[in-house]
Amino acid sequence: MVKLTLKRGKEESLLRRHPWIFSGAIHSADGTPEEGDVVEVFTASGDFIARGHCGIGSIAVRVLTFDREEPVDGAFWERRIGAAYGVRRALGLTDSTDTTCYRLVHGEGDDLPGLVIDVYGTTAVVQAHSVGMYLAREEIAEALRRVYGGEKLTAVYDKSSGTVPPKSGVEAVDGYLWRSMPSDAAAEVVSTAGFVLEGGNRFRANWEDGQKTGFFIDQRDNRALVGRYARGRRVLNTFCYTGGFSVYAVQGGAVAVDSVDSSEKAVRLCAENMALAEPSIPHREVTADALAFVREMPREAYDLVILDPPAFAKHHKVLGNALQGYKRLNAAALAKMPRGGILFTFSCSQAVSREQFRTAVFSAAALAGRRVRILHQLTQPADHPVNIYHPEGEYLKGLVLYVE
Repeated sequence: MVKLTLKRGKEESLLRRHPWIFSGAIHSADGTPEEGDVVEVFTASGDFIARGHCGIGSIAVRVLTFDREEPVDGAFWERRIGAAYGVRRALGLTDSTDTTCYRLVHGEGDDLPGLVIDVYGTTAVVQAHSVGMYLAREEIAEALRRVYGGEKLTAVYDKSSGTVPPKSGVEAVDGYLWRSMPSDAAAEVVSTAGFVLEGGNRFRANWEDGQKTGFFIDQRDNRALVGRYARGRRVLNTFCYTGGFSVYAVQGGAVAVDSVDSSEKAVRLCAENMALAEPSIPHREVTADALAFVREMPREAYDLVILDPPAFAKHHKVLGNALQGYKRLNAAALAKMPRGGILFTFSCSQAVSREQFRTAVFSAAALAGRRVRILHQLTQPADHPVNIYHPEGEYLKGLVLYVE
């Protein structure tokens, strides 16, 4: 195993259990590690400090363990995934009858940096965000089988082709790592046309062709909150994707719902999920640019508006442009809303801090000439935990505003 030595003083963040080692902190290596290799890291004084996956780029090592006596083997994966399962069981998710989709592993939040696992019914969908995790995918699948056992897991699907670092040279191909039956029979049982439940609402979850792992699980609690505010209101759901917010608005008693997305595929999926909700109210699915739609919509047409755009800032280099984007989008919505309207607005950009997002939204309110009150400050749900030593994991920010 290749050993890396840190520059003097660069161990301080690791002593605070931060799980990333940046390339600028590395002094030397006693060999030439390949991307994805497990490496050991030592201080300038020669003391062991961590073991993790080697990466090429700004993050040189993603730490898997700070314990020198803990090898990264099959038992390691089973322990970590078992611990993550125990958290979800404590949250009441693993045996819920009205919610059958949840996040099992949330990267650094579950001490498995670079790994995401979402569960849809009896299918676990794995996404590797590092080469190390991708190379370990078979061991991860086996650990999932051991942790779940029996009939709780019938398939493990790897969906890493879009998340493995593009410059790594790894040609990741999506596909099933394991199924409990021959492929033809399994295709019927774990069909992507199947339904999952969230809060008792039915949704189609397409882990083979959909965005992310098939469904945006991280907005579960916030969708339920929309349902609480929807009664008697005309609702606009922008960047609607699967239409999750729209379905909850219907079930919450909205009098009309419009769902907007620039993707025709997303709009079709939204329409399917809305049909499952069997709405008795007017509803439309519109393929359009969300910002243009908001700017052109009639004044006071909607008294509950949801702005849930994709990440405007993937990294800090475009942070300024992202903040301007949030300001323009929110200002356009606030300018058209009636008094007493409710705005749900979100940022899922990890590079944007909670304070920066709030400042952008407040600037938007000033630009639109509207007074607003904060009713709720929102974040990701408990199955997307934040490692206390890795505050960067708190990526989802949201505000619920009362417009005056």
